[in-house]
Amino acid sequence: MDAGSAAFAANAAAMEAALAPVLAVREAVEAAAEAVRARYAKRGQVLPRARLALLLDPGAPWLELCPYAGWKRYGDKDGTGAGAGAIAGIGRIEGRSCVVVIDNFAVKGGTVTPDGLAKKLRLQEVARENRLPLVSLSQSGGANLQYAHEVFIPGGRGFANQARLSALGIPQVTLVHGSATAGGAYQPGLSDYVIMVRGQATMYLAGPPLLKAATGEVATDEELGGAAMHTQVSGVGDYLAEDDADGIRLARAVIAALPWPRDEGPGVVEAPLFPATDLMGLVPADPRQPYDCREIVARLVDGSAFLDFKPEYDAATVCGHARIEGHAIGLIGNNGPITAPGAAKAGQFIQLCDQAGIPLLFLHNTTGFLVGTEPERAGIIKHGSKMIQAVANARVPKISVVVGGSYGAGNYAMCGRGFDPRFLFAWPNARTSVMGPAQAGQVMRIVTEAAMARAGAVDAAKLDALEQGTAAMLAEATTALASSARLEDDGIIDPRQTRDILGLVLGLIATEGARITRPSTFGVARL
Repeated sequence: MDAGSAAFAANAAAMEAALAPVLAVREAVEAAAEAVRARYAKRGQVLPRARLALLLDPGAPWLELCPYAGWKRYGDKDGTGAGAGAIAGIGRIEGRSCVVVIDNFAVKGGTVTPDGLAKKLRLQEVARENRLPLVSLSQSGGANLQYAHEVFIPGGRGFANQARLSALGIPQVTLVHGSATAGGAYQPGLSDYVIMVRGQATMYLAGPPLLKAATGEVATDEELGGAAMHTQVSGVGDYLAEDDADGIRLARAVIAALPWPRDEGPGVVEAPLFPATDLMGLVPADPRQPYDCREIVARLVDGSAFLDFKPEYDAATVCGHARIEGHAIGLIGNNGPITAPGAAKAGQFIQLCDQAGIPLLFLHNTTGFLVGTEPERAGIIKHGSKMIQAVANARVPKISVVVGGSYGAGNYAMCGRGFDPRFLFAWPNARTSVMGPAQAGQVMRIVTEAAMARAGAVDAAKLDALEQGTAAMLAEATTALASSARLEDDGIIDPRQTRDILGLVLGLIATEGARITRPSTFGVARL
């Protein structure tokens, strides 16, 4: 790899161009929040990002998850709905890694769409899998009523998850900054610790207007469900805060009071021999041009040391042992389509890592399984099925990064979203689809042309329009942003930050066993 070549420069420019719209989405969401700062300042409230800064340990790493969920979906015409009403991720509070979910009330009221619900369910899953405390800063407009029929039934899973997290012994701390009504009141109610802000927080099953309509009773917000009433009379609240900052101080104090292990650094590790900036120019701008995924590996792993497994057996599927930030990993990458020998090789390697308790890292860049007469005679279905079996049943944690294309059953074999990787990230050039846009257009053309021929009239103009329209539709629907909007990954990442992010999540995985929980039959209840 020649970092000074014209090809490298062109690749880096293409990657920068792919990253630019991703960064623009983040900036647009922040600008929308900034526009309402003065309004909330008059109420004595700080914006969600400022709350996050107060909550986390200064200078500690913050891994934001699903920041593009909901982008241009469910009525989001301008793209500022990215994040689906919440800022969420993994951060450090009082020296302990925690899952954090903060309602982004400053953008579209923080209302919850189906994507917003899916995002919060995903964060509960992250807390459960990694045994991390879950801290929620609650203030939103609740469910978006336009999509209430799509949120109501699956929304029950969020409450069930809360009850089960509590029973597993995973602490849940909720700070209520604003109104929590109806189903929204059960989210703090099902938490282990509840903090409420005086004069701002309210919780009730029915607000004053509904109460008057249903029973004729007249009551103010404070009388019905204010913070003082719930902390002094009903017992729903556990701690009464004077303002946003005081509430966040109390949330940090609760985490500090728990006998929960503090994070430990990875110690001294050997950096890669090559700079992370190279990752911008390694992947060809033309996805049809091959490259060696070991070039990526050399810029991710400690000392650029990689023990290649069966390197002479199959060139298209790369397997091997390495370390990232001191943590052992088994790595699987693609240098081409997955062949029958490649699938057998990967299946064997996965079983070896599972037996040794070594987490698996998948670097996706594949068009899928090799097709044709010879691959079929070689048993591609049989061997591919064995690889998928190994991926699905491996007991060790799995992490996926889509560094290029992830097409067809290759997505399954490389541990796509459907195979429950512990974490899944995408580079800005990523494409995830059943097949490439051009191939999809050609398939539709061939099938339709055959139908036209049987009917006795082939219309070339219609076939051209169908092929081009199908390709354009799939190209638009399979960009990294479009996939991330559907929560097909946990976020689009800058390639240069890949090692840092992998080191962070591998650290969480490595210390999971130290976070001892004491499961019970039922979660903690307010009595």
